[in-house]
Amino acid sequence: MNKIESFEQFLATQSVQLPLVNFCFNLLLAAALGYVVGRVYVKYGYSISNRKSFSRNLLLIAMTTMVVISIVKSSLALSLGLVGALSIVRFRTAIKEPEELAYLFIAITIGLGLGADQFVPTVIAVLLITAVIVIARSRDQSSSSESNLYITISSNNSKAVSLENITEIIKPSCVELSLKRFDQSGSGIEVVFHALFNDISNFSTAKAGLLNLSDDVTVSLIDQQGIVR
Repeated sequence: MNKIESFEQFLATQSVQLPLVNFCFNLLLAAALGYVVGRVYVKYGYSISNRKSFSRNLLLIAMTTMVVISIVKSSLALSLGLVGALSIVRFRTAIKEPEELAYLFIAITIGLGLGADQFVPTVIAVLLITAVIVIARSRDQSSSSESNLYITISSNNSKAVSLENITEIIKPSCVELSLKRFDQSGSGIEVVFHALFNDISNFSTAKAGLLNLSDDVTVSLIDQQGIVR
């Protein structure tokens, strides 16, 4: 019994009061770094999802992770409790693109580093990572004169509009073509391609052919770097 009581007393006395000023500073710094990473993701990301909406999560994740680590590191009992809680709660976040996962890891790294009071290495690492992203993506944008498009084709007439027909129309007009998403339910079909065009006029030719497949065909495109250069 003495050993059990000693262990319980050890756990009870492990809690340490956090310095409020240092905690607030780290929290504000996490918010600032999360905001910077979010802005870099919005401007230089290649994801076809709503980058502005997703970037708001990066700031919240960085701040929340920082708070959790700051509280847990001061108590062994809380650390054990966190392990138990994470084994019960399952986080099911739909990650559509690997790039989103990369930025999530950056946000979590910010929270981990600042929560452990390693603010100097954390700030330096985040600034270097964002600088590498900005330089690499800026060079990609300046060196490319081609139209880099994501094309979405949808129709409720899957008999007339098939994946094979769509591919036959788009492929001759573009330099590169890759299928990113294919959804078919009932009579509806939706296809997303990543296509590389030498000239935007080639897309107009492909679009005209797609619209001739059926009356209810809709064609939309997204160019992450701007359709007109």
